[in-house]
Amino acid sequence: MKKIMWIISFVSLAGTAIVLQFMPDNVPMHYDMAGNIDRWGSKYENLLFPVIILAMSLFWTLFTRYYENKADKSQDEKEIAGAKSNAKVLSIVGLCMSVMFTVMQGFILYGSYTEAVSGAEKQYVDIGRVACILMGLGFLILGNFMSKTRINGTVGVRVSWSMYNDNTWRKTNFFGAVTLMFEGVFAIVAAIIMRSSFAAVMATLVVGIIITIATLIYAHKTYKEEIAAGRLCFVNRFSLKSDKFFPLIRMGIP
Repeated sequence: MKKIMWIISFVSLAGTAIVLQFMPDNVPMHYDMAGNIDRWGSKYENLLFPVIILAMSLFWTLFTRYYENKADKSQDEKEIAGAKSNAKVLSIVGLCMSVMFTVMQGFILYGSYTEAVSGAEKQYVDIGRVACILMGLGFLILGNFMSKTRINGTVGVRVSWSMYNDNTWRKTNFFGAVTLMFEGVFAIVAAIIMRSSFAAVMATLVVGIIITIATLIYAHKTYKEEIAAGRLCFVNRFSLKSDKFFPLIRMGIP
């Protein structure tokens, strides 16, 4: 999957470079809340987003490689299984993000070209609405895989309550995955039915804050239930003690 992610990332950069050869020198680069063009700039500014996509691919590759190496070096079967599971989830998340941002770059280029050629004063493609829909799809994908992760310091609901033991991790991340997928559906519906893309994004943000608070409350509730049941912190600490990249995340683990 890492190879596919990198191919898509380079396609975004190469495709942008090719399209720029057919675009006017100056193209719309920014819009106000009403969709009016309020800044024009060099067409080469459109290369920034593909560079960011490449940087993100590097970021996800490093994280994935970290867990792959961890699985190769470990002698503990549970540690190996957890590391491989996390590596798989990270590679899928990285691939999905590369695809979504590449699609968004396509819409950006199409809108900029059309507006520049026609001399438009308003936004031709509502990028905010496109971004909201892609964000919703991203939440759906991430939520689907989040519940499948093993306890780690990289992906999932990573607070001291959820990382108390394997039960609190499993329950909290399942709850978080369901709420995240709900937000994904909400984002897509909001982007389609709301008149303003800004309103859709803000509504999605509010829902995100609400489900984050709800997930934290549920994590604390689950943690208290484990304490009341007398279950100790038997969390598989392999991923926490050896995850030297994430010392701050591990703070607060009993």
